[in-house]
Amino acid sequence: MSVSNINNNEVTSNGGTQNSGAPQSNGGGINDMFLTLLVAQIQNQDPTNPTDGTEYVNQLAQMSQMESMNNLSTMMTNIGYLVDNIQLLSTASLVGQQVYVEDNQLQLEQDQKVDGRLTLAHAANTVTLHIKDEAGNETTLELGKQDAGDVDFTVDAEKLGLKPGKYTLSVVTDTGETQVSTQIAGTVNSVRIDSATGKTLLTIPGVGEVDYTQLRQFGNTKTPAPQRAQPVLAPQSRAVV
Repeated sequence: MSVSNINNNEVTSNGGTQNSGAPQSNGGGINDMFLTLLVAQIQNQDPTNPTDGTEYVNQLAQMSQMESMNNLSTMMTNIGYLVDNIQLLSTASLVGQQVYVEDNQLQLEQDQKVDGRLTLAHAANTVTLHIKDEAGNETTLELGKQDAGDVDFTVDAEKLGLKPGKYTLSVVTDTGETQVSTQIAGTVNSVRIDSATGKTLLTIPGVGEVDYTQLRQFGNTKTPAPQRAQPVLAPQSRAVV
Protein backbone atom coordinates (compact mmCIF):
# COMPACT_ATOMS: atom_id res chain seq x y z
CA MET A 1 0.00 0.00 0.00
CA SER A 2 1.46 3.35 -1.03
CA VAL A 3 1.09 6.52 0.99
CA SER A 4 1.21 9.85 -0.81
CA ASN A 5 3.30 12.67 0.64
CA ILE A 6 1.38 15.70 1.89
CA ASN A 7 2.97 19.14 1.80
CA ASN A 8 1.95 21.33 4.72
CA ASN A 9 1.43 25.07 4.16
CA GLU A 10 3.31 27.57 6.25
CA VAL A 11 1.48 30.64 7.58
CA THR A 12 3.22 33.79 6.49
CA SER A 13 3.40 37.07 8.40
CA ASN A 14 1.15 38.86 5.90
CA GLY A 15 -1.82 36.73 6.81
CA GLY A 16 -1.59 34.32 3.85
CA THR A 17 0.02 30.96 3.34
CA GLN A 18 2.93 29.78 1.30
CA ASN A 19 3.85 26.27 0.23
CA SER A 20 7.10 25.07 1.71
CA GLY A 21 7.94 23.08 -1.41
CA ALA A 22 8.85 19.97 0.65
CA PRO A 23 7.04 17.72 3.12
CA GLN A 24 7.16 19.11 6.63
CA SER A 25 7.47 15.62 8.12
CA ASN A 26 10.11 13.14 7.04
CA GLY A 27 8.52 10.29 8.98
CA GLY A 28 8.14 8.17 5.82
CA GLY A 29 11.85 8.48 5.03
CA ILE A 30 12.82 7.59 8.60
CA ASN A 31 10.57 4.52 8.57
CA ASP A 32 12.06 3.29 5.26
CA MET A 33 15.58 3.85 6.57
CA PHE A 34 14.83 1.98 9.79
CA LEU A 35 13.28 -1.00 7.96
CA THR A 36 16.24 -1.16 5.56
CA LEU A 37 18.71 -1.16 8.45
CA LEU A 38 16.65 -3.71 10.38
CA VAL A 39 16.51 -6.11 7.44
CA ALA A 40 20.24 -5.70 6.81
CA GLN A 41 20.92 -6.32 10.51
CA ILE A 42 18.86 -9.53 10.49
CA GLN A 43 20.42 -10.79 7.26
CA ASN A 44 23.97 -10.16 8.41
CA GLN A 45 23.73 -11.39 11.99
CA ASP A 46 25.95 -14.18 13.22
CA PRO A 47 24.02 -17.47 12.80
CA THR A 48 25.89 -18.98 15.74
CA ASN A 49 24.98 -16.06 17.97
CA PRO A 50 21.62 -14.66 16.75
CA THR A 51 20.42 -11.33 18.06
CA ASP A 52 17.79 -11.50 20.76
CA GLY A 53 14.33 -10.49 19.45
CA THR A 54 13.93 -8.16 22.44
CA GLU A 55 16.65 -5.95 21.01
CA TYR A 56 14.66 -5.53 17.78
CA VAL A 57 11.59 -4.58 19.80
CA ASN A 58 13.61 -1.99 21.73
CA GLN A 59 14.90 -0.54 18.47
CA LEU A 60 11.36 -0.33 17.12
CA ALA A 61 10.21 1.44 20.30
CA GLN A 62 13.05 3.95 20.00
CA MET A 63 12.17 4.51 16.37
CA SER A 64 8.52 5.19 17.24
CA GLN A 65 9.56 7.62 19.97
CA MET A 66 11.85 9.51 17.57
CA GLU A 67 9.11 9.70 14.95
CA SER A 68 6.63 11.05 17.55
CA MET A 69 9.10 13.74 18.62
CA ASN A 70 9.66 14.69 14.98
CA ASN A 71 5.90 15.01 14.40
CA LEU A 72 5.53 17.05 17.60
CA SER A 73 8.30 19.40 16.47
CA THR A 74 6.55 19.92 13.12
CA MET A 75 3.24 20.57 14.89
CA MET A 76 4.81 23.14 17.24
CA THR A 77 6.41 24.92 14.26
CA ASN A 78 3.03 25.19 12.53
CA ILE A 79 1.44 26.46 15.76
CA GLY A 80 4.18 29.12 15.97
CA TYR A 81 3.33 30.32 12.45
CA LEU A 82 -0.35 30.45 13.41
CA VAL A 83 0.33 32.47 16.58
CA ASP A 84 2.45 34.95 14.59
CA ASN A 85 -0.38 35.32 12.09
CA ILE A 86 -2.97 35.93 14.81
CA GLN A 87 -0.71 38.48 16.52
CA LEU A 88 -0.21 40.37 13.27
CA LEU A 89 -3.95 40.51 12.63
CA SER A 90 -4.66 41.76 16.16
CA THR A 91 -1.97 44.46 16.08
CA ALA A 92 -3.00 45.60 12.58
CA SER A 93 -6.33 46.68 14.08
CA LEU A 94 -4.41 49.19 16.25
CA VAL A 95 -3.57 51.41 13.26
CA GLY A 96 -5.31 54.74 13.82
CA GLN A 97 -5.93 53.99 17.51
CA GLN A 98 -4.48 55.91 20.43
CA VAL A 99 -2.24 53.96 22.78
CA TYR A 100 0.04 54.58 25.75
CA VAL A 101 3.62 53.32 25.53
CA GLU A 102 5.90 52.86 28.52
CA ASP A 103 9.00 54.81 27.49
CA ASN A 104 11.15 57.72 28.62
CA GLN A 105 12.15 58.74 25.09
CA LEU A 106 10.54 61.43 22.93
CA GLN A 107 10.98 61.97 19.20
CA LEU A 108 9.72 65.51 18.62
CA GLU A 109 8.89 67.10 15.30
CA GLN A 110 8.57 70.83 14.59
CA ASP A 111 6.17 72.50 17.08
CA GLN A 112 4.73 69.12 18.06
CA LYS A 113 2.61 68.46 21.15
CA VAL A 114 2.94 65.09 22.87
CA ASP A 115 0.74 63.93 25.74
CA GLY A 116 1.94 61.58 28.44
CA ARG A 117 1.63 60.63 32.06
CA LEU A 118 3.81 59.59 34.94
CA THR A 119 2.97 57.41 37.91
CA LEU A 120 3.85 58.50 41.44
CA ALA A 121 4.08 56.04 44.30
CA HIS A 122 3.77 58.87 46.85
CA ALA A 123 2.12 62.29 46.92
CA ALA A 124 4.51 65.19 46.34
CA ASN A 125 4.37 68.95 46.79
CA THR A 126 6.75 69.50 43.87
CA VAL A 127 6.92 67.41 40.71
CA THR A 128 9.26 68.41 37.88
CA LEU A 129 9.61 66.75 34.49
CA HIS A 130 13.13 67.09 33.07
CA ILE A 131 13.45 66.97 29.26
CA LYS A 132 17.04 66.42 28.07
CA ASP A 133 18.19 66.57 24.46
CA GLU A 134 21.00 64.51 22.92
CA ALA A 135 23.52 67.28 23.66
CA GLY A 136 22.69 67.17 27.38
CA ASN A 137 20.70 70.42 27.50
CA GLU A 138 17.75 70.25 29.90
CA THR A 139 14.35 71.89 29.85
CA THR A 140 12.05 71.56 32.86
CA LEU A 141 8.28 71.35 33.04
CA GLU A 142 6.82 72.11 36.45
CA LEU A 143 3.80 69.96 37.32
CA GLY A 144 3.27 71.37 40.84
CA LYS A 145 1.67 69.50 43.70
CA GLN A 146 0.37 66.03 42.81
CA ASP A 147 -1.30 63.13 44.58
CA ALA A 148 -0.05 59.57 44.30
CA GLY A 149 -1.05 57.80 41.09
CA ASP A 150 -1.17 58.90 37.46
CA VAL A 151 -0.23 62.47 36.56
CA ASP A 152 -0.95 63.74 33.05
CA PHE A 153 1.39 66.12 31.24
CA THR A 154 1.85 67.66 27.79
CA VAL A 155 5.18 68.43 26.16
CA ASP A 156 4.55 71.41 23.87
CA ALA A 157 7.65 71.79 21.68
CA GLU A 158 6.67 75.28 20.51
CA LYS A 159 5.87 76.60 23.98
CA LEU A 160 8.99 75.08 25.57
CA GLY A 161 11.25 76.08 22.67
CA LEU A 162 12.26 72.49 21.87
CA LYS A 163 13.83 71.80 18.50
CA PRO A 164 13.04 68.66 16.49
CA GLY A 165 15.03 65.72 17.79
CA LYS A 166 15.27 62.98 20.39
CA TYR A 167 14.75 63.74 24.08
CA THR A 168 14.98 61.76 27.34
CA LEU A 169 12.46 62.23 30.16
CA SER A 170 13.11 62.00 33.89
CA VAL A 171 11.07 62.97 36.95
CA VAL A 172 12.24 64.70 40.12
CA THR A 173 10.03 65.08 43.23
CA ASP A 174 10.55 66.63 46.64
CA THR A 175 10.01 63.18 48.19
CA GLY A 176 13.12 61.82 46.51
CA GLU A 177 11.23 59.26 44.48
CA THR A 178 13.58 57.89 41.82
CA GLN A 179 11.82 55.09 39.93
CA VAL A 180 9.00 57.06 38.29
CA SER A 181 7.42 55.37 35.28
CA THR A 182 6.59 57.56 32.27
CA GLN A 183 4.19 56.69 29.45
CA ILE A 184 3.78 58.48 26.13
CA ALA A 185 0.46 58.73 24.29
CA GLY A 186 0.21 58.61 20.52
CA THR A 187 -1.71 57.30 17.54
CA VAL A 188 -0.42 54.16 15.84
CA ASN A 189 0.60 54.92 12.25
CA SER A 190 1.81 51.49 11.13
CA VAL A 191 2.61 47.97 12.28
CA ARG A 192 5.37 45.73 10.95
CA ILE A 193 7.07 42.44 11.79
CA ASP A 194 10.85 42.64 12.07
CA SER A 195 12.29 40.04 9.67
CA ALA A 196 15.38 39.45 11.83
CA THR A 197 13.83 39.14 15.30
CA GLY A 198 10.17 38.39 14.50
CA LYS A 199 9.08 41.13 16.90
CA THR A 200 5.96 43.23 16.28
CA LEU A 201 6.94 46.90 15.97
CA LEU A 202 4.59 49.90 16.01
CA THR A 203 5.33 53.37 14.63
CA ILE A 204 3.89 56.11 16.86
CA PRO A 205 4.41 59.87 16.37
CA GLY A 206 6.32 61.36 19.28
CA VAL A 207 7.75 57.99 20.25
CA GLY A 208 9.10 56.43 17.07
CA GLU A 209 9.18 52.67 16.52
CA VAL A 210 8.52 50.60 19.64
CA ASP A 211 7.99 46.97 20.56
CA TYR A 212 4.39 45.80 20.96
CA THR A 213 5.18 44.63 24.52
CA GLN A 214 5.72 48.26 25.60
CA LEU A 215 2.02 49.08 25.19
CA ARG A 216 0.30 49.80 28.49
CA GLN A 217 -3.12 51.11 27.42
CA PHE A 218 -5.39 51.15 24.40
CA GLY A 219 -7.61 54.20 23.97
CA ASN A 220 -7.82 57.49 25.83
CA THR A 221 -9.33 57.60 29.31
CA LYS A 222 -9.70 61.39 29.07
CA THR A 223 -12.51 61.04 26.56
CA PRO A 224 -15.78 60.43 28.46
CA ALA A 225 -17.84 57.47 27.44
CA PRO A 226 -20.96 58.34 25.44
CA GLN A 227 -24.06 58.69 27.57
CA ARG A 228 -26.91 56.35 26.92
CA ALA A 229 -30.09 58.06 25.82
CA GLN A 230 -32.76 58.04 28.48
CA PRO A 231 -36.12 56.64 27.43
CA VAL A 232 -38.79 59.28 26.91
CA LEU A 233 -41.94 58.49 28.85
CA ALA A 234 -45.24 59.35 27.23
CA PRO A 235 -47.42 61.71 29.30
CA GLN A 236 -50.16 59.93 31.20
CA SER A 237 -53.71 60.95 30.36
CA ARG A 238 -56.07 61.93 33.15
CA ALA A 239 -59.71 61.05 33.21
CA VAL A 240 -62.03 64.04 33.06
CA VAL A 241 -64.62 63.98 35.84
